[in-house]
Amino acid sequence: MKMCKQEEITTIIIGHVTKDGNIAGPRVLEHMVDTVLYLEGERYFSYRILRGVKNRFGSTNEIGMFEMKDIGMCEIENPSSVLLSERNENVAGSIVVASIEGTRPILVELQALTATSVFGMPRRTANGIDYNRLTLLIAVLEKRAGLPLGNQDVYLNIVGGIRINEPALDLGIILAACSSYKNIAIPNDTIAIGEVGLTGEVRSVNQIEKRVKEAEKLGFKKCIIPESNKKVLKDSSKLDIIGVQNILEAMRYLGLRK
Repeated sequence: MKMCKQEEITTIIIGHVTKDGNIAGPRVLEHMVDTVLYLEGERYFSYRILRGVKNRFGSTNEIGMFEMKDIGMCEIENPSSVLLSERNENVAGSIVVASIEGTRPILVELQALTATSVFGMPRRTANGIDYNRLTLLIAVLEKRAGLPLGNQDVYLNIVGGIRINEPALDLGIILAACSSYKNIAIPNDTIAIGEVGLTGEVRSVNQIEKRVKEAEKLGFKKCIIPESNKKVLKDSSKLDIIGVQNILEAMRYLGLRK
């Protein structure tokens, strides 16, 4: 490390990763370097995400998305279009949400499935988001929207095998779960953005302009966002912006509640 810094030599050190996704052994390797990069990917998907978890001289919120091909890893310049390329039309339990990874907006498809449980304890399965966040949002649906999910198994999946930890997905999760339970499809040209609180209110999210512009670029027509975000959003967008204050307003707009 001393020689590399004195001679200004860029050096890449590869460390072993455990089953839990952490660098094996003492954390000496992470402390001595300036930047730590994780190359993440699912076994059954061809996509790989290069994510920074430490950076002494910049942001750690940036990601790079690649696809494994016969010539190696190739950069995906527009991840949103790739992640939405195989989306079916008029299917209950599916909705598109906008996430921010660093400075890049990414649109991903959320899929939810509810089914009557045959056991005493209903199952909740989350693939791509935090499990505890899913159970919290299901509780909000039951208490604030009166949706009887106590006897329902609830499965949630982010298409593409990527993992996102951002509260802006909350509204999409709520609407996808409700859509699956009611068996009512959400229009394919609609996107949902917003954080949901324990009282059912829809809270504002950051960088709303970038999210809306990405949705407009990919051909979406309607965007459901928090009312507080709509008040500060410029009118330059061609999208039909719908501001909601709580989950009930969003559900009524999509015909998921009378």
